[in-house]
Amino acid sequence: MPRRTVERPLEPREPVEVIHGLRAGLAVFTRRRDDIVRIAYAAQRELGELTRWAVAHRVPCVQLRDAELDRLAESSHHEGLCVVARPRRWLSTSDLADVLTRGSGAGLALDRVRNPYNVGAMMRTAAFFGLDAALLGAPAPHPGLAPTAVRVAEGGVEHVKLARTTDLAETLARLRARGVRVVGADARATESDGGFAVDQPVLLVVGNEREGLGDRVRSQCDALVAVRGGGAIESLNVAVAAGVLLAAWARAREGRR
Repeated sequence: MPRRTVERPLEPREPVEVIHGLRAGLAVFTRRRDDIVRIAYAAQRELGELTRWAVAHRVPCVQLRDAELDRLAESSHHEGLCVVARPRRWLSTSDLADVLTRGSGAGLALDRVRNPYNVGAMMRTAAFFGLDAALLGAPAPHPGLAPTAVRVAEGGVEHVKLARTTDLAETLARLRARGVRVVGADARATESDGGFAVDQPVLLVVGNEREGLGDRVRSQCDALVAVRGGGAIESLNVAVAAGVLLAAWARAREGRR
């Protein structure tokens, strides 16, 4: 296809999200290509079907220098691809409850988890284990997903339905009223990592990197579970702990089939 270089980054006039990273960008193409409004890529990056689709559908697709991609992505870790898309859709609490209660679904909730690398890693893990949804909880105004988290998730955020709240405890109460079992990850819990049921809708909640679960959030948990270790360090990184717990849930789910 013909290529051209522009002098400035793209300047979209409508609300958009800039997704950077190869797998993250290609996942947008796979899952919601109708949302794509522009594509920018590096000279050394061959994109095949994506660029052919852009030409066929008259979606602007331009080749940029690395410095220009850095400015568009606001990061040097773009891996040679930026996809500019309409903002992703977020579920309401009611919609989230519908998703989880339809067929005993499972989701992951984050209580004030702020590090985008941790958030991204957990979104990737959630997608890997086939979770239905993820709920992000943070004080107002809620920032949504950081671009770095989207990149680190390696496309995972396009494979789970997303919801967000500025009052996680209240949202958990509403989900429990709809029949969702809420299980909190807490290093002080006495129950093991395999202690939560898989025969009903379930939401695993993990807490802030330093503080763990907030008191109000903890009070909304039907059960608390911990990952047991035997070494000198008393707790795991939150993303690693979430992975261990979700793996335990996945094993239990497979055992019921």
